[in-house]
Amino acid sequence: MNRHTSFGKAVRAEQLKLKRSPVWLAFIALPIISAFFGTFNYLNNIEILKSEWFSLWTQHSLFLCYFFMPALIGTYCSYLWRLEHTRHNWNSFLTAPIPLWALYFGKLTQALLMTILGNLWIFFLYYVCGRLSGLDSPFPKNAASWFLFGTIGAVAVCCVQLFFSLIIRSFAIPIGIAMAGGILGLLITNKGLGLRYPYSLYSMGMRANNPNLELDISAHLSNSAAYIIIFVALSVFYLRRHEISAG
Repeated sequence: MNRHTSFGKAVRAEQLKLKRSPVWLAFIALPIISAFFGTFNYLNNIEILKSEWFSLWTQHSLFLCYFFMPALIGTYCSYLWRLEHTRHNWNSFLTAPIPLWALYFGKLTQALLMTILGNLWIFFLYYVCGRLSGLDSPFPKNAASWFLFGTIGAVAVCCVQLFFSLIIRSFAIPIGIAMAGGILGLLITNKGLGLRYPYSLYSMGMRANNPNLELDISAHLSNSAAYIIIFVALSVFYLRRHEISAG
């Protein structure tokens, strides 16, 4: 079996598991809730928040980027490993005629797809809420940068959470780690250390609560890449050790 065939089979297997997953409901609902309250707060403070699209973004992004999105990523990553942690499915997973790297990247691919679609949904809601709020000025060009670097930061969070969900059998504990990580990220960012902390890379890339932030792009990219490489390597190494035991 060649590499492309192995990877394709792993991706299709993960897609079948998630086809009717209730997790997608959370990804639809929570950004709507966050957008509703963010828009409501913007409209009730419009005398103070005078920067139109930028002011609206501060209200949309704060709770979403530090609280909701990390928890959603944590939930999705836990769900991706849930079946393997059930009964004796680990042996079946580890002895499948597909390379371990393909099995892992099949899950990571789904997490990346969720991240991209989740961010697209967030910005679609942002645009719709802006128009409904009476903003007739052009949509900010900065949003493309927010989306790009926010998505890159979210990929780093996905890799961290996939590792925790792999090594911890509990469904809820990795979600708790993600929630705590997002909250701690707010404190760390306020101390000027956000680019060094994985759960802050998403919020800083999205310029959460600070659309005018001048992001250190090289530091953001290098630190995101470092977390991605480290936690992908840790996950594959962990799987290889358990493959020996299963064999």
